[in-house]
Amino acid sequence: MSTPLRWGLLGTSFITGVMVDAIRQEGRSEAVAVAGRDITRLNDFASQYQIATTYTDFDALIADPSVDIVYIGLPNHVHTEYVIKAARAGKAVLCEKSLSVDLPTTADALATVEAYGVFFAEGLMYLNHPLISALLGQLESGAIGQLQSVQASYCAAISQFTNVGSKGALFNLGCYPVSLLHRVMKHQGITGSGAPQMAGFGRVGEDGNIVEANVALRFDNGLHVQLHTAEDYGLKHQFELLGSKGYLRCASNPWLPGTSNQLVVAEYEQPERIIEVPADGDAFLYQVRHIIDAIQAGEKQLPYPAAGWQDSAAIMALLCQWHDTVRG
Repeated sequence: MSTPLRWGLLGTSFITGVMVDAIRQEGRSEAVAVAGRDITRLNDFASQYQIATTYTDFDALIADPSVDIVYIGLPNHVHTEYVIKAARAGKAVLCEKSLSVDLPTTADALATVEAYGVFFAEGLMYLNHPLISALLGQLESGAIGQLQSVQASYCAAISQFTNVGSKGALFNLGCYPVSLLHRVMKHQGITGSGAPQMAGFGRVGEDGNIVEANVALRFDNGLHVQLHTAEDYGLKHQFELLGSKGYLRCASNPWLPGTSNQLVVAEYEQPERIIEVPADGDAFLYQVRHIIDAIQAGEKQLPYPAAGWQDSAAIMALLCQWHDTVRG
């Protein structure tokens, strides 16, 4: 039996705790170290999750020879700094979404990952879940005909937890509908040759960041898209695809899938069909499972339909264009 792969965790937020739970549920790897800058919070986290080694220096955790995989659960605007440091140290990397908040640091991080030949994944965990494979399968079957329009929205009450440097709702929540739009377009082979036309507006919060935004996109292939996100409403999701024959929508949350999930498909003016998509667990479990599989197989990226390096770059380009469209 091979030695379990060992995770070092940067950050002590709620999402890091979710990751530890997924690591333990998956069972083939273990969380061995955690780093945080608030001593009380760090010690409480380590005690709650029974993690033996703690650091107040993120660089020291990255340098720890007992750590095989670095999980970066820090605010968006510091992600790429530690992606680069972990890659240079030869560690596998899982970085929470969004990878960055701008294109130059995104490019630097991905170039470093490639140069050092390490495994890298952006934590768009939901793309690993069977629900997304089922959604793509319905599109591939021709159930709705040629894709013509996408309508998507994701809202959650997270404004009290956000970091001012992370640029607000687009990079905290908008990354979900943008990344699923990207995956659907690429799967259907209809990705445009250039940046889409965008027209958007938004609402700015007290911290100076966007807390709500709408945008309309038109790609050069004719696809029309409407996206919306907000970080000061309650949890609410929408993802609907309109085709030449019919429509497909996610009845259950595509970005927080669990053990029981539903898609709805119909031809226009015809009864709807409900497609049940059972699963072993949530998207974090599948993300960990696929990461361990990939590393053990010597792969440097997650398997399709999860996000690879080029996907992360394309998603960030759309997010930054949306942000610039709203902020001017």
